[in-house]
Amino acid sequence: MTAPPPLRLAILISGRGSNMASIARACAAHTINAQVACVVADRADAAGLEAARALGIDAFAVVAADHASRAAFEAAVVARLDSCTPDLVILAGFMRILGDGFVAHYRGRMLNIHPSLLPKYKGLHTHRRALAAGDTVHGCSVHYVTEELDGGPVVLQGRLRIASGEDEQQLSARIQAMEHILYPRTIGWIAAGRLAWRDDGAWLDGQPLTAPITEDFDGPATD
Repeated sequence: MTAPPPLRLAILISGRGSNMASIARACAAHTINAQVACVVADRADAAGLEAARALGIDAFAVVAADHASRAAFEAAVVARLDSCTPDLVILAGFMRILGDGFVAHYRGRMLNIHPSLLPKYKGLHTHRRALAAGDTVHGCSVHYVTEELDGGPVVLQGRLRIASGEDEQQLSARIQAMEHILYPRTIGWIAAGRLAWRDDGAWLDGQPLTAPITEDFDGPATD
């Protein structure tokens, strides 16, 4: 049987693109049946642009300040992404809230990774908020993007225990290491046909995903 063609990915970034690089490395190593078709940043000085180019990936900046309105900016981003003919759009540290029209255009074809155990701590400063609340467990979530901020169906979560005396920077580094494992894994599920968007929700292995798959990074995986 002929193997399916690699899943084409377009990745949106705002900064250094560490998740982008982890996904690109998984593609290059054939750990997942995917390829990064292009990387788009909303900042011309995003370090991830040069990181992508160093990996042989086409990388472009679409700067919001160069456009008269948010709608015009988002239309320019869509045009750039669609020129890469992606099967899947990946938000990897893209620090802009996307409009409903943009989200609808890629509905069921756009993923994000968020540094909390959603639905807890939507939005920014998640590690700081978890520490301030005295949480003992924290993590990250890979989810489909919908019009609700950080509110789309969660597919995969990683969890770890917060160490005594751990500060925000230390916790952030440990969460990011989880992200670099879980984001490529989720994309690999889509490339393998295990994960799909169906009936306006996530389906895994032919069944509706009613709760996220979770992995405890302080112990054995649940799946």
